[in-house]
Amino acid sequence: MTTPRRPSALSDLADAGVSLWLDDLSRPRLQSGNLEKLIATEYIVGVTTNPSIFHAALGDGASYRTQLHELAARGADADGVVRTVTTDDVRGACDLFTPVFEHTGHVDGRVSIEVDPRLAHDTAATIAQARELTKLVDRPNVLIKIPATLAGLPAITAVIAEGISVNVTLIFFLDRYAAVMDAYLTGLEQALSNGHDLSGIHSVASFFVSRVDTEVDRRLEAIGGPDAGALLGEAAIANARLAYQAYEQTFTGYRWGTLAAAGANKQRPLWASTGVKDPTFDDTRYVVELVAPGTVNTAPEKTIDAVRDHGIIRGNTIDGTYEQAASVFSALEAVGVDLPDVFAVLETEGLAKFDQSWAELLESVSQELGRFDAEPRQRQTGTPPQT
Repeated sequence: MTTPRRPSALSDLADAGVSLWLDDLSRPRLQSGNLEKLIATEYIVGVTTNPSIFHAALGDGASYRTQLHELAARGADADGVVRTVTTDDVRGACDLFTPVFEHTGHVDGRVSIEVDPRLAHDTAATIAQARELTKLVDRPNVLIKIPATLAGLPAITAVIAEGISVNVTLIFFLDRYAAVMDAYLTGLEQALSNGHDLSGIHSVASFFVSRVDTEVDRRLEAIGGPDAGALLGEAAIANARLAYQAYEQTFTGYRWGTLAAAGANKQRPLWASTGVKDPTFDDTRYVVELVAPGTVNTAPEKTIDAVRDHGIIRGNTIDGTYEQAASVFSALEAVGVDLPDVFAVLETEGLAKFDQSWAELLESVSQELGRFDAEPRQRQTGTPPQT
C-alpha cells in the first residue's frame, strides 16, 4: 500500500501554485517503484532529463545490460542504442505520470527529453529531431527540450507551429528569455493559422538559476572589497525574479489575449539548476525564494528532500521584489561585473557540458557494445575479451 501524502513544505509549495518536478530519471527509478512512490507521496508532478542525467543513468550498466545486449545483437550502433534506451525510459515515465497529466488538465504530468546537444546550432536538424523524438516516445505528455540558442529560437517556433509541446532549456538572461517567449507566441500564431487546437500545445521555459550565482560570485570574489562582498549570492535569485516580471508582462495585452481566446496555454517559467552549489548557502534557497503561482521548479532529489525536511514556504516570494532585484543588477554593474560576458560564458559552458556528457554517453555505450561483440569470439576461441 502506498504511503499517503502528508502535509509538509512540499504540500505548501503545491498550494502556492508551484509544480515540483524531479530533475532525474533512470531505469532503476522506474523498475524499483521509486518514481511511482515520489509521485504518490512527495508531490512530484513531472520529470526533466538532460544528457548529463542520462549519462549518469546508463552508468548503471546492470539495469540496461539485457536491452543493450539485444540491441547489439541486432547491429545497433551507439547513437541508435542511446536513442532507443532514452526514449524507452521517457515513455515509461510518461505512462507513470498519465494520471497526473489527466488530473491537471494536461498541464503537469510532463516528462522532458532533449534533442542531441550537438545540434544546438543547427535549426533544421533540431526541428527534424524534435519530430523524431515526438514519434518515438509517442506519448501526449512528452516535452521536447530545445536549447535557447540563436539557432534554437526558430526551431522552437517551427515545432510549436506543428503542435509539438516544448521545454526550452539553457536560458540564462532576460534578453534571450524575451526572445524565447516571442518564439513561443509566434509558433502559437502559426499553429492557429495551421488549424491546430492551441489548447493541446504546452511549453515551459527553463531559466537556469544556481549557475548564475556560481559565475557571478567567482567574479565578485576576484573584484574583492565590501561592495562586491555584499552582492555574493544575490544575482541568481534577482535574475529569476526579473524573469518572472517579464513573464507577467508578456502574457498580458492584446497579442496574448487573442491567443488565449483561442485556447492557448501560457509558457510557464521553470526554475532549473536549483540544487545549491555553494555549501555556505541554505540548501533550499533556490526553491523557497522563487515561489510564485504558475511556475515550475525542477530539482534533484537531494534538494527536494531538503525542502521537505526544513524548507519554509512563505507564500509568494517573487511578488513585490522587482525593484530590489533590478537594484542588484545595477550594483553588480557598478562594481565591475561584466554581465553580458557572464551570460555568454554560462551559455557556452552549459552547451559544452551537455556536449561532453553526450560524448561520454556514446563512448560508454560503444565500449559496452564492443564487449558484447567480443563475447562470441571468447566462446569460440577461449580467449578473454580485451578490457
